[in-house]
Amino acid sequence: MKLLIIEDEQELSNSVVTYLSSENYLCEQAFTYQEAMEKIDVYDYDCVLLDLMLPGGNGLDILRSIRSKRNPVGVIIVSAKDSLDNKVQGLAIGADDYLAKPFHLPELSMRIYAIIRRKEFSANNILQSNGLSIDLLSKTVSNDTEVLPLTRTEYGLLLFLIGNKNRVISKGAMAEHLSGDMADMLDNHDFVYAHIKNLKAKLAGAGCKDCIKNIYGTGYQWVEE
Repeated sequence: MKLLIIEDEQELSNSVVTYLSSENYLCEQAFTYQEAMEKIDVYDYDCVLLDLMLPGGNGLDILRSIRSKRNPVGVIIVSAKDSLDNKVQGLAIGADDYLAKPFHLPELSMRIYAIIRRKEFSANNILQSNGLSIDLLSKTVSNDTEVLPLTRTEYGLLLFLIGNKNRVISKGAMAEHLSGDMADMLDNHDFVYAHIKNLKAKLAGAGCKDCIKNIYGTGYQWVEE
């Protein structure tokens, strides 16, 4: 799952990134209003952590822009401005949650998880697809007899595919999901093919064959039976 941390306090932002990266989230950062607007206009995210007081602008204006474009991304306002008015205004504009500074990183992680689970997976902790059972809390994938030895990248790719089941996903979209804004600097997306190949081999070994279809010249598709 890909996150955007919009926070001008660099030390706090880096601490959040370090912790959430250890929780298998792909994190990108924006430290100013302009940086945040540029990233949101170009890239897709599963959740945005949004500070209100930013160099160059107000976080609530970023939230207004997100919702005016009907962008369904989950948004958690993270701000020291802990007044009732700010909470009500942010939630009225379209924020999904509000967390006051200072906060505990495990609590932030669980709030992010709750939003993504609700938006992407119908509030389920356990996903079932094509004979696989995906535990979103323990981040494990299993069939009836074993836990699959997926890497962090393979697990993230599998969730991305299942979250977009029966849709064709381009290699470019997969590259962006796996590497964030670094995807723009890559000469090609061959690494996507390598991860798909390894994931398909492990799924086939667990009895889940032909779940990932290669749509020639377009991308890949998770086919749910």
